[in-house]
Amino acid sequence: MKATVLLAQTDTTVGFLSQDALQLAGIKNRSSDKPFLKSYADLKTFKHFKRIPKHFKCQLRRSNATTYVVKSEAFRIINNSLHQNIIAPYGWLYSTSANLSNQKFQRAFALKHVDIIVEDHRGLYETASSAIIKLGANRKKRLR
Repeated sequence: MKATVLLAQTDTTVGFLSQDALQLAGIKNRSSDKPFLKSYADLKTFKHFKRIPKHFKCQLRRSNATTYVVKSEAFRIINNSLHQNIIAPYGWLYSTSANLSNQKFQRAFALKHVDIIVEDHRGLYETASSAIIKLGANRKKRLR
C-alpha cells in the first residue's frame, strides 16, 4: 500500500513528509540508500524508538529547529506546535525538503508529487537549513 505524502511548512522549510522513505527518494530523484531525517512529534514518542545518552535529554527537549545525528541516524524532535500537530497523528514522519535533490523549491513540482497539502497562515516558503549536531556517547559535535 502506498503511504501518504504530505506537503507542509515544517519548522525550518517547506517539506515533504511521509512514512515511506523509498517513496520520498523516488520523488526527489535521490539515492535510496541515503537516509532521511526522521521527525518525532514529541520526546515521549521518540523514546519509544531510540535511546540517547542521559546527559543530552535536556538539550533535546529544549532544542528548536535542530537536527541530531546518533549512530548515522538523523532525527528532530518538533517543538513548533503547528508542525507538531501535523506529525502527532502519525507519531513520526520522514522529512525532506520539497524539491529535487540539490535544487531550489518549486511550488509546481511540489504540488505535483503530494497527496495532501497542509498550508496554514504562514504559507509555504523556503528558509535556511537547521543546525546539525552529532551526539556521541560523551561528546557532541556541530556539523552544520
